Amino acid sequence: MGSNSSRISDLPKNEYLQKLSGTESVSENDPFWNQLFSFSFPAPTSSSELKLLEEATISVCKSLVENNPRTGNLGALTKVFLSRTRELRLSAECQNHIFIWQTHNALFIICCLLKVFICEMSEEELQLHFMYEEKSPGSYSSNSEDLLEELLCSLVQLITDTPLLDITYEISVEAISAMVVFLSCQLFHKEVLRQSISHKYLMQGPCLPYTSKLVKTLLYNFIRQEKPPPPGTHVFPPQSDGGGLLYGLASGVATGLWSVFTLGGAGSKAAASPELTSPLANQSLLLLLVLVNLTDAPDTPNPYRQAVTSFKNTQDSSPFPSSVPHAFQINFNSLYTALCEQQTSDQATLLLYTLLHQNSNVRTYMLARTDMENLVLPILEILYHVEERNSHHVYMALIILLILTEDDGFNRSIHEVILKNITWYSERVLTEISLGSLLILVVIRTIQYNMTRTRDKYLHTNCLAALANMSAQFRSLHQYAAQRIISLFSLLSKKHNKVLEQATQSLRGSLSSSDVPLPDYAQDLSVIEEVIRMMLEIINSCLTNSLHHNPNLVYALLYKRDLFEQFRTHPSFQDIMQNIDLVISFFSSRLLQAGAELSVERVLEIIKQGVVALPKDRLKKFPELKFKYVEEEQPEEFFIPYVWSLVYHSAVGLYWNPQDIQLFTMDSD
Repeated sequence: MGSNSSRISDLPKNEYLQKLSGTESVSENDPFWNQLFSFSFPAPTSSSELKLLEEATISVCKSLVENNPRTGNLGALTKVFLSRTRELRLSAECQNHIFIWQTHNALFIICCLLKVFICEMSEEELQLHFMYEEKSPGSYSSNSEDLLEELLCSLVQLITDTPLLDITYEISVEAISAMVVFLSCQLFHKEVLRQSISHKYLMQGPCLPYTSKLVKTLLYNFIRQEKPPPPGTHVFPPQSDGGGLLYGLASGVATGLWSVFTLGGAGSKAAASPELTSPLANQSLLLLLVLVNLTDAPDTPNPYRQAVTSFKNTQDSSPFPSSVPHAFQINFNSLYTALCEQQTSDQATLLLYTLLHQNSNVRTYMLARTDMENLVLPILEILYHVEERNSHHVYMALIILLILTEDDGFNRSIHEVILKNITWYSERVLTEISLGSLLILVVIRTIQYNMTRTRDKYLHTNCLAALANMSAQFRSLHQYAAQRIISLFSLLSKKHNKVLEQATQSLRGSLSSSDVPLPDYAQDLSVIEEVIRMMLEIINSCLTNSLHHNPNLVYALLYKRDLFEQFRTHPSFQDIMQNIDLVISFFSSRLLQAGAELSVERVLEIIKQGVVALPKDRLKKFPELKFKYVEEEQPEEFFIPYVWSLVYHSAVGLYWNPQDIQLFTMDSD
């Protein structure tokens, strides 16, 4: 853009951009390119400025689209950039600041152009634009090189092979952003893309051997959370003579461009989130999620998903099976720490879900950790602040809990971890509580929130499934957790009675008026009864398997014994009520024998003594409650729009016009 550019608003009139997009061809050896790449203007620092940059780029792009078939300038620009990337590693080692700065600027221009081109035309048309040469209008390269594929492979190599230094941080981020832009054609299609030229480039040909290296690099970028160097300090060191014009320009762009890294992204839903500390980690994670969720090709499974689902711990010395392609090793301890620390973002929670669900090595490692509270507490906090989170984030957190509760060892160990002063739990002061009891409290709170607000059956089902998985291992339940279990049952009981009454009144009304359509109370009643039965099964499972460990639950049952009276003879609950009824009758009898006016402490003492005396063979055995998370059919229909909505809201320094987005609605979560 040249040394004369100082503001985004000047870009459409910029002489260098006009020459690039004009009617004259520029050869690859022309000094013009060095002038074009030596620009300095304040980087966009808000979504409105990013929009301005987009609009300025569109005007240049329209000229380039019109003239490029005749000039081949897009191909020339790309070839100049590619020739520079071959020297990038050496330039980094030699601390060649100016060369790296100009190479970054070249990539920045390509990225801006690509973004508009991809939005405006098909992939086939884009591919043609990279093949045009300076010949007669519309003619293209006669050789077999595919410049678009070469550019994509060059970006992959730049990300994986360029050492991360202060002077290369910015170009590393830009390369990752450019790859995201490369794949952004999905944004402009309502349907999930099953076939795409960019997908083919990444899954076949010269990019394929870099699969494991790219995934590993992106994961380590996320793990390390490297912060950008301080503005203008480490990028262009001051010269002894005060520097010249070029140093002044370079220093200006260094200071300006870093400021973009504190953005949450255009249209970000997380506007109130803490300032982004590592743009490189953020962009790397977004690109990784995009790659992992690419659809399989007809004859080729997604190699990036294969890499993510099969990598192992660096401490695991066992050989990889020959059937596992793109395998690599990574430090699981560092990965675990990063995942624990970053759960405030949707994308980190989605990565945790992906690894727990699809990588058995990671799942086994995490379940063996003795500090699971570091992982579970951030997940519980997401669910606790359900009002402030989007529904997808809540679902991911809940499914993570469901996957964890499939393991009996996890269900036992969480009751052995004692926590003190959970400050974010505001309903009640919890000075000391087990992780297991806290998990129960948060899940029950989520169910109650769902009952009164969203009424999502899927959310209900997963919450209850997690509680059911844990129920046989309930140990030393906190008195408040025991109370909340019974309180939830009370709420369901009232809801059941209300719907039953409405159904009865509706039936009477229908006898006098046959013209009025009846609400489907039968279906509502069926759903509530299904949930009530599940709650009774959870209580029964605890009583059958760990009665002697849970005097507080028995106390809560006795205190609210009248709640269960109406369900004793109900045909849907008779069988499951037998054990609960037996426990209530047995302990009520012992309390009557002990006399009236009993203190809480005395009641608990009687319960603990009674547990020993209760014949265990009188409790009827039911099949063990075990629920396993099963991913929906065609999960890409959910995950691909979700991932791209995260990119749209969270990618640093990238803006797309919301009116152009087809994949998801802009008010969606």
